[in-house]
Amino acid sequence: MCGIVGYIGNREAVPVIVDGLRRLEYRGYDSAGVAVLREDKCLDVRRASGKLRNLEEAIRTKPLSGSYGIGHTRWATHGRPTEENAHPHRDCQGQIVVVHNGIVENYLALRKQLTAEGHTFVTETDTEIIAHLIEKHLNGNLEHAVRAALKQISGVFAISVIAASDPEKIVAARSGPPVVVGLGQDEFFVASDVPALLSHTRDMIFLNDGDVAVLTPDGVHLTDFDGRTVRRAVSHILWDPIMAEKGGYKHFMLKEIFEQPRAIRDTMLGRIGLESGRVFLDEVDISEADFRSFQQVKIVACGTSWHAGLAGKFIIERLARLPVEVDYGSEFRYRDPIIQPNTLTIVISQSGETADTLAAQREAKHKGSKTLAICNVVGSMITREAAGTLMTHAGPEIGVASTKAFTSQITALVLLGMYLGQVRETLSADCSAKLVHELSQIPGKLEQVLARDDIYDDLVKNLFRAQDFLYLGRGIHYPIALEGALKLKEISYIHAEGYPAGEMKHGPNALIDENLPVVVLATRDPESEESRIHYEKTLSNIQEVKARSGVVVAVACEGDEEVAKMADYLIPIPVTRELLLPLLEMIPLQLLAYHIAVRRGCDVDQPRNLAKSVTVE
Repeated sequence: MCGIVGYIGNREAVPVIVDGLRRLEYRGYDSAGVAVLREDKCLDVRRASGKLRNLEEAIRTKPLSGSYGIGHTRWATHGRPTEENAHPHRDCQGQIVVVHNGIVENYLALRKQLTAEGHTFVTETDTEIIAHLIEKHLNGNLEHAVRAALKQISGVFAISVIAASDPEKIVAARSGPPVVVGLGQDEFFVASDVPALLSHTRDMIFLNDGDVAVLTPDGVHLTDFDGRTVRRAVSHILWDPIMAEKGGYKHFMLKEIFEQPRAIRDTMLGRIGLESGRVFLDEVDISEADFRSFQQVKIVACGTSWHAGLAGKFIIERLARLPVEVDYGSEFRYRDPIIQPNTLTIVISQSGETADTLAAQREAKHKGSKTLAICNVVGSMITREAAGTLMTHAGPEIGVASTKAFTSQITALVLLGMYLGQVRETLSADCSAKLVHELSQIPGKLEQVLARDDIYDDLVKNLFRAQDFLYLGRGIHYPIALEGALKLKEISYIHAEGYPAGEMKHGPNALIDENLPVVVLATRDPESEESRIHYEKTLSNIQEVKARSGVVVAVACEGDEEVAKMADYLIPIPVTRELLLPLLEMIPLQLLAYHIAVRRGCDVDQPRNLAKSVTVE
């Protein structure tokens, strides 16, 4: 979670580092700090609790200068979010500074050992242990000391270190949370995530677990924890730096909601043939023979990506006639999952660095499953460890509450389901052609939905004070109800629950009264008999809610007079095929959550207690 930025080159380091930290604010943090080595070879550190502006004020009040250094935004795990506990952390002599993402699981034992050896600790953090361990092993060569220290640590970590006694050098290492090294012209960078570096370079090296990078003014050298040289490919990032800016929108989240037509177009680009009705996934690196041989699919993900995976179950089972199980990444490996022969495990992660999903991927591979990653970040760990990768092309997503990443993942799952259906001959050419045509129309239909942004003003005025919300959906719409509820609770702090509409009589009906808004997904594909059945049963659910004085907010297809007569508030969307309706349904739910949160005065881009990338368990 947290954010690391480091710079070494010919420029003043502090502005580069602080700018990088600002671009990582979306990851979540509660304190920040920066350290540089001055010309007199002394380390200079500034830290502050709270937002980055507090650190900037500390730097303005007491400037610091140097051509290389490291910075950090911290999200508290060990120790309160105070200035004292903010990173960077120092050793006893003040000659070493460390920034760290992750958790040192054996820090209490190490602290006891180091205290017995004469070390004095001044913070409540596990990170301070790392600085003292490096000091213990430092004998003129910083990278040797870092490697020796890391071999004593249990847990997960990404670190960057500088030392006054070994100047003109930044040492970074990874075992769990992501680390990316940026290659500039006579300058080099290290960071937790790509957006921190995009305004300086697009050429990046993603460290693997067990990698140590040494950055000097002359270049970057990579080794493993034993000091053996390793080589990693340089990735050229295609994201435009402007994509990571607000671009005139009030919040990143709103910008990213409105970017969804573009993100879905880009995810489809080059993968569908409008004339042939075929889907092409040549870059996936899993053969057609393998896809035909799979007898079972497991989908593993966390949070919003899990909701996309749950929708993917409906898509793949419908189109490819393969049984699909969906698991939470945080639970998967702990239940000793049964992996049958010829199982495909699909792992879904926006960042490609989600710790629980990565651990689940490794468990599946260990048990003999091929893994396919659906991911938004080129070169991330999940993509490197997968047998094949289906990249989404949403671009950088800064808002903590995922929006365009979710709909891009659904798009990727539709493409994958169609491809599986085609190679396994469970999807007819006629059905495939119709679905490809409808999929190509989705970005334009999304733009129609987004053009009605003004309808939320009236909704919000009457609903933003509610204490609870209920979201209902049937079939493939149930995962969208879950995701809609998650969006509301994430950014507005209103308790919200997504529920399968068919289960209302089994408990949730007891909650309904005049104070409970119920958001109902009441859409219909007129060409689908299954959709007709779901629709009619959903109308009955609306009647049940109204009979108990509940407030109904309905998402329905344009021209639906039946729903319009029953609902208190109606949000219309265009008609499309059943499996594609979630792409259109999600936009109103995102906008509803956004406008309610803004009306309540919440920080929608950085909701409390949450981080963008969950890189520790």
